[in-house]
Amino acid sequence: MQSTNSNLQSLSIIIPAYNEEASIANVLQGLEPWRARAEIIIVDDCSTDRTAQIAEQAGFRVIRHRMNKGYGAALKTGIRAATGDIIVMMDADSEHNAAQISNLLDHLDDNDMVVGARTKDSHAPLIRRPGKWLLSKVANYLAQTNIPDLNSGFRAFRKDVAKLFLHILPNGFSFTTTLTLALFKEGYSVAYVPITTSPRIGTSTVNPLRDGLNTLMLIIRIIALFDPLRVFVPTSAVLFFIGIVYWLVDILLRQRLNIPSGAIILILAGIIIFMFGILADQVSAIRREKYE
Repeated sequence: MQSTNSNLQSLSIIIPAYNEEASIANVLQGLEPWRARAEIIIVDDCSTDRTAQIAEQAGFRVIRHRMNKGYGAALKTGIRAATGDIIVMMDADSEHNAAQISNLLDHLDDNDMVVGARTKDSHAPLIRRPGKWLLSKVANYLAQTNIPDLNSGFRAFRKDVAKLFLHILPNGFSFTTTLTLALFKEGYSVAYVPITTSPRIGTSTVNPLRDGLNTLMLIIRIIALFDPLRVFVPTSAVLFFIGIVYWLVDILLRQRLNIPSGAIILILAGIIIFMFGILADQVSAIRREKYE
C-alpha cells in the first residue's frame, strides 16, 4: 500500500449536507487548513435552506442534488466525483473535528479503512442509543468480531475499495453500517481510532418512530445480505429440536408412535427455514459480488 502521508494531493474530503445552514460555515472554517492539500466536496442533498449558497460563497466545490436522495446517495455522488485516491467523509453538523483528519490518515497506510470511534465523552442523543445498541449486537454477531463504532460518519478509506461495494450500499442513513460490514465480511483491513464528537449545531432530523422502524428494517437487511445462515440455521435447528422433543414426549406420555400435528409443524418449519437459509445465502453471495 502507498504511504498516505506522501499522497495528500490524492485526498478528497466529502461532506454530505442537508439543511445545515446553521453549522456548515463552522465546518468549512475548520477545513481551511486542508484546502491547499485536499479536494473538498460538499454534496448538497437538495437543501431547502442556504446550505449550498454558504458553501459556494466560501469558495468550496458544491455538487447539488435536484431532489432529496438521502445521506448514502450524497456520499455516493461525492465518491464518484472525487479525484483523490483516499476519501475522508465527515458530517456537516459540526459533530466532527477536522483537526482529527490527520489521525485517520496516519493509520491508513496498513489499512483499507480507518474509522473514528466515538468515545464515551462524545455527544450522543439518548433517543438513538437503544437502536444503535441492538444494531451493534447484531452486526458483531454477523461479523464475528467486536466493532467499536458501527456507523460513525467520520472515516477515511481507499476509493478503489469503496467503489467495489457501491452497488450494495444504500442511499439512506445505513450507508456507513453497510460499508463497515461489507469490508469486514470480505476480509479487508479496518482500523479504529478514538475521536470525541461535539453536540450538533442546528435541528436534528431524527424521527423516533421513523428511524426506529428504519433500524429494524436495517437489521433484517444486513442479516439477509451478509450472513443469513448465521440466523436461519440456529432458528431451524431450534424448531427442529423442539419438534423432535415434542414427538418423544408424546410417545412417552401416550404410548403411541403417531406423530402429533404440532410436532409435524415444528419439524417441517425447521426444514423449510433451513432451505430458505440456503437460498438466502446464495442470493446474498450474488449480491455481494464485486465489480468495478
